Amino acid sequence: MSDARQELLDLIKANDGINDKARLARIVANTFHLTMDRSVYYWAHFAIRFSSSAGRNFGNTVLSLSNLRKYDDRPFIVCLVTPTMNYCLLANTTFLKKVSHGSQALRENNIRGSFNGSDIVREFEGFRPGPPGRHWGLGSRRWRMAHCSSLTSVG
Repeated sequence: MSDARQELLDLIKANDGINDKARLARIVANTFHLTMDRSVYYWAHFAIRFSSSAGRNFGNTVLSLSNLRKYDDRPFIVCLVTPTMNYCLLANTTFLKKVSHGSQALRENNIRGSFNGSDIVREFEGFRPGPPGRHWGLGSRRWRMAHCSSLTSVG
């Protein structure tokens, strides 16, 4: 894992209990000089979206699939801010188990719909991406596109 991603995770962990996603987003964006595109902060090493919930589980909409596609070439992290702890979930298309009903016409050449927090896989082939470690690599583009195709049958 790159030093920048480890620094990010350390910073988020150091702010456990902040319980304010806007404040945490400002801290992270200022520290890493991130660019903001709607609700996503990004740079070459990662992209991140902040969400909040009363607990570790959340079902609210995270992002549109077309917006996620823009950042799928780097780790896409969803930072869930709760009253006591911040959680980082890896939410690239590789780690989505299903997509919204609005995604029924999803195809490789027709990216549409969105995904919810509950749609993010919490464990993948025995690996739990939070807290993240050295396994935060991404699959090949071919694998991601194949996974996109598999999501169409589930969504």
